Parts: sequence; C-alpha cells; structure tokens
Amino acid sequence: MADRTGAKRYWLIWAAVVPVALWALVRGFGLDGRSTLTIAMVFTPYVAIAALLVCGIAVALRNWAAASLTALATACLLAAVLPRAIGSETESPSGRETVTVLSANVYLGSADPGALVALVDRVHPDVLGVQELTPSFARRLRDAGIDDRLPHSMLMAQPQARGAGLYSRFPLTPLPRQTHFLFRMPRAMAVLPDGRRLRLIAVHPVPPNISVDGWQEALDSLPTPGIGVPWLLIGDFNATLDQADFRDLLDRGYRDAGDATGMGLEPTWPGPDKSPFGLITIDHVLADSRLGVAEYGVEDLSGSDHRAIDAQLVLP
Repeated sequence: MADRTGAKRYWLIWAAVVPVALWALVRGFGLDGRSTLTIAMVFTPYVAIAALLVCGIAVALRNWAAASLTALATACLLAAVLPRAIGSETESPSGRETVTVLSANVYLGSADPGALVALVDRVHPDVLGVQELTPSFARRLRDAGIDDRLPHSMLMAQPQARGAGLYSRFPLTPLPRQTHFLFRMPRAMAVLPDGRRLRLIAVHPVPPNISVDGWQEALDSLPTPGIGVPWLLIGDFNATLDQADFRDLLDRGYRDAGDATGMGLEPTWPGPDKSPFGLITIDHVLADSRLGVAEYGVEDLSGSDHRAIDAQLVLP
C-alpha cells in the first residue's frame, strides 16, 4: 500500500513539473510566436508563482530530479518576470522638456466621459489616446469638455471596439496609416511649442484570442524607431512582455514605460468595475529609445473594463 501511494505521488509531482518546465522553455526561447500559445503566455507571472510551489512540493517529497528541473524552470521564469517589478534606468525631468501622455480604453464607449475628463484634469496630459472610441462616446466626451483641455484631435470613431482617437494640447498633423485593420490606429505628428516634433500612434490591435494573425500583423505594422522624428506608441496592445511578438516590437527600439519604472506588473485589465482583481498588463506606453522615461502611473476609470495609464517622457 505504501509503495502504491509513493508511486502515485511520484507521478503526480511529475505531472506538475513537466508543464512548468515546458512553459519555461516556450517563454525562454520565444516559441509562442505565430501560434495560439501566445494567448497562454500572458499568464507567465502566475506560472512563475506556481513553479515556486511545485518546487517546494518536490523538495518536500525528496524527489530531487523533479526539484532540480523545477528549480531551473522557476529561475528562468523569475528572471523573465521580476525585472518588471525592479525597473531599469529612468531619467529626471528636472530642467528638461517633457511630454505627459494618458491612454484610456473606454470599453465600447461605455466608460464615464466625465470621469475621463476628471482624470485629464488630474494628470494634465499633453496627449490623450483613446481606444474603443465610438461616435457617441466622442460626442459625450466633447460635451464633457475635452476640447477645452486638449483642443487638437485626430479621431477615427467607429462602432463597438474598432475606433480610436488622439487628443492633444499640441497641433496634430495626420500621418499615413494602415486602414485595412479591423481596429483603427490613428497616427499623427505633434508639433511642440519649441518646434520639436513627435510622431504618435493610438495603438489597439485586434486581440489574439480573436485573431492571432491579425494581432501579429498589426504589431508588425508599427514603425521601427531610431531615424527621424521620435515615435511614441500609447494604447491597449492586447499584449504583455511575455509574448514573443511584443518583445520583438520592443527590441526594434522602444522602451516600455511601466517596465522602466518598476511598475511593469501593475495590471491594467480587467478594471475594478469588472473585477476586484486585475489580472494582466496589456496597456502600454512605448517610448522611442531616444526619449527618457521619468514617471508612469496606472489609474482607475469608471465604467471601463481597463485601467488608464499615464507616463511622463523626457524629450531628447
């Protein structure tokens, strides 16, 4: 009887160890690209916690082979996740020209426009990116006074989740953009008072659970920075740092503001109106590497299924 119980425990622990090890392998080598595995990868921070528990159980059972493999997998997962809570180099805004941006997914236009305007009054952004901007929400946001705060805009309001828009304190000039995607992603050139310019995109690709190919195509369409006017991408990327395609985008020359400030694990979805517990971080501010990151914040937005995000960037 004891031998049978020991054998059962042996196989049960391996049934937990093998998935953890495979997860670490997929995450470590970016094997999720171009497959539905990319959807699962958003839960990597939770798998890292589970890996710690599995390792502890393996040690308690004195299954040293399982414990060793799980310890290696756990180390790999923690090495991928923990830097987001530590942060990297940030820059002081003291004596420097800065731009503050705010991004909000307004949940099919059902968020409270007054709450968004109040958030604008509190954060004082120079640029606001809005995702899931419907025609009716654009009208209600105008009635709530957004034009008094951010008088320049480039809007691509659409029904349901397809629309997006940019509001700005600075004059905006439309840039050529892809229009064949299901979700609109407006692009504009902002001209600052001192003549400096920034290229902006309100990002919102179709979620990978709807179309992995469409999501990857939209990310691939985003520009590679480094030459000419700096780029600033803000919005709901439907992506986390644990997905290979999103990391590929960063590697092209962007810095994630949440990651840089040590707030890269602060969840942005779902918002408190939909769940008391946020799960994943899919909203981002991606700054051209020529821009410095000074500050980053995550804010509640009444009526939305996302939390809003804001960042202060230092101009070169």
